[in-house]
Amino acid sequence: MTWVIIILSILFMAAGAPLAYVVGASSALGFVAVEKTRYLAVLPQRVFSQIDVFALMAMCLFITTGEIMNRTGVTKALVDFAMCLVARLRGGLGYVNVLTSVFFAGISGSAVADAAALSNTLVPAMLQKGYPRSYAAAITVAGSIIGPIIPPSIILIFYGALMQVSIGGLLAAGILPGLLLGASLLITNWFFARRHHHPGGPQEAVPPFFHTLFRAGPALLLPVIIVGGIVLGVVTPTEAAALAVVASIAAGAFYGGVNARIVVLSLKRTAVLSGSIFMVMAAAACAAWIGALEEWPQALASLVTRFELSRMGLLLAVNLLFYIAGTVMEPPMCLALLVPLLGPPCVAAGVDPIHLGIVLCLNMSLGLASPPVGGSLVVVSAITGENFWSLCGAVIPFLIVETIVLLVLILVPEISLVIPRYFGF
Repeated sequence: MTWVIIILSILFMAAGAPLAYVVGASSALGFVAVEKTRYLAVLPQRVFSQIDVFALMAMCLFITTGEIMNRTGVTKALVDFAMCLVARLRGGLGYVNVLTSVFFAGISGSAVADAAALSNTLVPAMLQKGYPRSYAAAITVAGSIIGPIIPPSIILIFYGALMQVSIGGLLAAGILPGLLLGASLLITNWFFARRHHHPGGPQEAVPPFFHTLFRAGPALLLPVIIVGGIVLGVVTPTEAAALAVVASIAAGAFYGGVNARIVVLSLKRTAVLSGSIFMVMAAAACAAWIGALEEWPQALASLVTRFELSRMGLLLAVNLLFYIAGTVMEPPMCLALLVPLLGPPCVAAGVDPIHLGIVLCLNMSLGLASPPVGGSLVVVSAITGENFWSLCGAVIPFLIVETIVLLVLILVPEISLVIPRYFGF
């Protein structure tokens, strides 16, 4: 009777209902369809156990950190510092865009927040210098994907809570893949800058280096404090997140943009975002409960056995499924629905759970830059005024490069695992 739940989900989505409500409602009605209504009495307990995870407190605190930093002038400081480093190269503002995304990733942990911040600040500067609007918007979308990979990462914490994997290990594992992603985009910008003769060169005016470095210092130190504290074992991920909130307020005071109103707005936004994620987890718990009753995991394990997939073959197949799902679902929903179902068979086949988390989270982040409903695409298109479908076409070369990086990470697990192993995770 699984088809009943699928049909109900399609009907709810066609009616325009949010995905969390679609999954929750269709799962609840599925209990009726398969005549297992007596199990609904246990559902509240299942939902509560799904969200009663201490590690998720770190997620909420990192969201607060990103919200405070986004509102206190940190973006301009990071852009100015990146301009000091690379603005005098041909295509310099393209490099600045990618580098700022790398720096910003260590603060926000969110692709959409990164995309919105740079669309408001750097894209207008690129247009003023003569860059095509489609290119400026596309490289902003592509660079935003770095945000969920470089720590602190909201979706890596979410994955760790679902799979009961070391949060510290996951955050440490995201460092090299995030930098590799940034390097691939810098190379892509170098190619397009020479092919299309983008602006830039030694004549470009840049801010004074030491003054800019001093201004960007608090923002650049924040990820060092967070990751360094976790990796060296000084603090737990949750303690590091709380420390990050305090540090973000101190940095906001340094930039002169923090006040009681900013803190209250940040807390309100955190409540909204956290609440939406917990709604997703509650809906996924409903689906997972009926899935367990209908023996979906056993059916999946049987399917894997029947096709005799190797460890790498299974990992590639799971990534293909996530890649498709990521184009139509937000990462939290994709994680909550598919990781409990597909994660354990991968681990049982010999895939390291930390490596699995990195590749799946990058995989789903690519969905944010992919049509038809990519969150970063929608945000950048709305802010920059670039036509949505034109932007979709312009971002495809960057998506191809980022997909190649994903394949490299899948095939070479050591890139993700070398730092966690060195520090004992």
